[in-house]
Amino acid sequence: MITESLRSLYNRDLNKLKTEIEAYQKEENLWKVDKNISNSAGNLCLHLIGNLNHFIGTYLGNTGYVRNRELEFSLKDVPRAELIDKIEATATMIDFVVSQLPESEMEKEYPLVVFEDKMTTGYFLIHLLSHLDYHLGQINYHRRLLDI
Repeated sequence: MITESLRSLYNRDLNKLKTEIEAYQKEENLWKVDKNISNSAGNLCLHLIGNLNHFIGTYLGNTGYVRNRELEFSLKDVPRAELIDKIEATATMIDFVVSQLPESEMEKEYPLVVFEDKMTTGYFLIHLLSHLDYHLGQINYHRRLLDI
């Protein structure tokens, strides 16, 4: 039950991320920052891709993904088409990895201590989804404020 719900929600929200990135009228505005907006939509997108590939791909799917978190915030002017490809690949990876997890895995301890305490895999997958949605909302506001 939880596995199917997570697959559906990740798919929905990664498709929404793709839609937000595609909605920018000017591609260069993906990388715009202004006043108190220190993270561009492009960098937030790269951050989400890196975060999900690291915590789901590497630790649950054994994909071999190697994260460079610093680059998620320092790279600039990655073409929109490349961002879209990365979002789609991330969505495919998550759907595959989560579909392979037995429901019993959700109650097991996540293989990495990320915060101060240990947590279950199910808890962390829900946390990662809320992290995705938090930044998705920031990207939506970024587009509406700075894509002018």
